[in-house]
Amino acid sequence: MRDFLKYTFASLLALLIFLGLSIGGLVLLVISISSRDPAPSVKDKSVLAFDLSVDITDGQKGSSGNLGNALLSGTPDTIALRMALNAIDRAAKDKRIVALYLYGDMESSTSAGYAGLKEVREALQRFQATGKKVIAYGVAWGEPEYYLASVADTIAINPYGSFELNGLASNTAFYASALKKLGVGIQVTRVGRYKAAVEPFLSDKRSPESRQQTQALLGDVWGEFLTAVGKDRKLTPTQLQTLTDNQPVLNAEDAVKQKLVTKLAYEDEMISQLQQLGEKDEDSFRQISLKSYAKVAQASERQSKNQIAVVYAEGEIVDGEGDADQVGGDRFAQQLREIQQDDDIKAVVIRVNSPGGSVVGSEVIQREVIQTRKKKPVVVSMGGIAASGGYWISTFSDRIFAQPNTITGSIGVFGLRPNVQKIANDNGVTWDVVKTGRYADISSITRPRTPPELAVFQKTVDRIYDRFVSKVAESRKLPKAKVAEVAQGRVWSGKQALAIGLVDKIGGLQDAIQDAAQRAKLGDDWKLTEFPEPRGLRETLLKNLSSASLQKNRSKNSVFNELGKLQADFTVLRGMNDPSETYARLPFNFRLD
Repeated sequence: MRDFLKYTFASLLALLIFLGLSIGGLVLLVISISSRDPAPSVKDKSVLAFDLSVDITDGQKGSSGNLGNALLSGTPDTIALRMALNAIDRAAKDKRIVALYLYGDMESSTSAGYAGLKEVREALQRFQATGKKVIAYGVAWGEPEYYLASVADTIAINPYGSFELNGLASNTAFYASALKKLGVGIQVTRVGRYKAAVEPFLSDKRSPESRQQTQALLGDVWGEFLTAVGKDRKLTPTQLQTLTDNQPVLNAEDAVKQKLVTKLAYEDEMISQLQQLGEKDEDSFRQISLKSYAKVAQASERQSKNQIAVVYAEGEIVDGEGDADQVGGDRFAQQLREIQQDDDIKAVVIRVNSPGGSVVGSEVIQREVIQTRKKKPVVVSMGGIAASGGYWISTFSDRIFAQPNTITGSIGVFGLRPNVQKIANDNGVTWDVVKTGRYADISSITRPRTPPELAVFQKTVDRIYDRFVSKVAESRKLPKAKVAEVAQGRVWSGKQALAIGLVDKIGGLQDAIQDAAQRAKLGDDWKLTEFPEPRGLRETLLKNLSSASLQKNRSKNSVFNELGKLQADFTVLRGMNDPSETYARLPFNFRLD
């Protein structure tokens, strides 16, 4: 038996070594071949093909090449917002590009949010203003797709397709009853009447304050949608709202009748139309994808010794280094310190797309923003969400840009602590502590905190909230009483934030970059450098070989989508690593459906 186990173990070890070498060799082979991918070529009379299923993200997630993309085909395809904007603007001036074709469905809400989509929409309008046609085709569209497609000269829908125009909703899961049944206790300390981040663990429904702020925010985002779409389709916001309330899902014929789309068509008919605009290419039309053309546009970007750094703060803010999908306070601060020392970098744009998180992580970043600003201009561009900690790291910049549908504000602080005493006791587990001080086990999750212990943490939360308000008052040059009035953890739209002085100007990433160039007095003599650098193929491939990564793949299955939302809610808890257990964060995974 001993020899059997020995040989079995040796065989398993050899197999593991072989698999490790094989995977490693495969990774190296893919990297080698992918690095030799030829640059895309653009033929005359080509159509720029914009696939809406490609997720638009704030920063660059990685560049894998053609073979890498094939091997990673199970993962969501992405394109960075700036690359998408640059490609559309470049194509508008490129005589080889005759039209833009918008097609497909967004498999889930885009990472860029409605604020990012607004920037893409404006780029489509600039393309159209050159006299080139924008053609859109869909089968099953909702508001995000139509927000872009409504710009088009021709909007076609499959005769058996559908069009959902039913408004926006924010549907939050509440876990209080489930946690109570499980025997898990939750205690919180917080400041701000509107700080609703802890409500899912304490209640079975929204508080009146949370409902009020959410309704106001949805109203602004939806209002911008109605105004923008209505202007292009020559419909009033009232007409669109009436449709929303009476025909939430339209069949293809009704969509044409209501002037939301221009015609019914099958895909082959759209191909014929595009062939007439450009050239026939085998069984389709001559085309180049937006993602491929982005590489062409990137290669022809201006070159200069003077650089403007675009630094992406995308994801949950955590203390320490953080993961690739988080904003690690220490890692981000180190990046800013390196930028401070780089004399070729003349200005900095921080692109914030974050719901916030750790107070310590946010403060570490803010400190370096202040230090960086002493040496070179710092401008903030707010994406879909820049709230709580996301606002904390923004407030000391030279100027803050936001879109009218950006989610921002949420100036408030909370602390949250679970305990497992009941579930443990119910299953026969007890604890008996020996300690040398009254509060020696204050951080234990084996029991609830006592009122004096809660008072200790409430004092910390109160102090940090007061500092948060003071920092905003100082940086925004507002009376502290005024900031206290608009704080209280309340979430504001970019439009509202501009009115109350929390942001400086309505605009997108491109506007922020231009402002930074102007502040640094660079004229047109500059180029962009982006941080952090995108993950390489090796890191991306190994990451996506893990089962955890595969669970993140998007699915159009409604059941899996709902399960994914629950997983995302609890993933937030993973990032709660603040040393003081205090957080400046938006309500848990605020999403628009």
